[in-house]
Amino acid sequence: MDILHYSFFQNALLGSLLAAIVCGIVGTYIVTRRLVFISGGITHASFGGIGLGVLLGVNPVFSAMIFAVLSAFGVEWMARRNVREDSAIAVFWTFGMSVGIICCFLTPGFMPDLPSFLFGSILTIGSLDLWLLAVLCVIVAVCITVFYREILSVAFDRTFAESQGLPVRWIEYGMMALVALTIVSTLRMVGIVLAISLLTIPQMTANLFTFTYKRMMLLSVLIGWVDCLFGLTMSYWLDVPSGASIIFVSIIGYVVAKLSVRK
Repeated sequence: MDILHYSFFQNALLGSLLAAIVCGIVGTYIVTRRLVFISGGITHASFGGIGLGVLLGVNPVFSAMIFAVLSAFGVEWMARRNVREDSAIAVFWTFGMSVGIICCFLTPGFMPDLPSFLFGSILTIGSLDLWLLAVLCVIVAVCITVFYREILSVAFDRTFAESQGLPVRWIEYGMMALVALTIVSTLRMVGIVLAISLLTIPQMTANLFTFTYKRMMLLSVLIGWVDCLFGLTMSYWLDVPSGASIIFVSIIGYVVAKLSVRK
């Protein structure tokens, strides 16, 4: 294919691989802990950081990361103070979206990058996005390697983990920070609207074939990358947005796998 010779498509292929690794590892924790709704709230809350970054003239990705991490910590903090978790999520979800919208309207001129954050376009990722994903890959890999036993215990039974004297609170805050960073790092790929799908659908598909945490992570990485590759191909041939194509392919793959397993 001639398109393989273009640098933007090469960046997309490398970006999809790095994103699959990060999302495969972090997404397994999300699905196991049943944190999908929280992750969705963080995803939409990050829009506030994007709006602030555009208004203040700083890189929206970095401002979104700070905003997303603080939102994740805020949800955890409120949930520990007798506030219903879904209520805490709703507060930061709507607060982030409102801040983002206000900042966008206060920003003079036209914001050409805003649609890419909302709907995603993996073909527009550059070297900065790749470096961000690469650094995050290293951080996530180191954390899961060093604290695998602790993360595994908290993911399946936090009460048991507490009884064993494990630093559950630090692990939960640390993993929520990684969740927030992973979400923001994939916004260029699939956008705010679809980001949570990349962190859950490959993991759901992997869970159909294995219940082992480590195998689920590895299989999620593989499935996620395959979904990205097929999604990019579909985007190229049909001339449709790449982010939506990737998620469409991943959902079709999950349905096919689900039907196959049932047989």
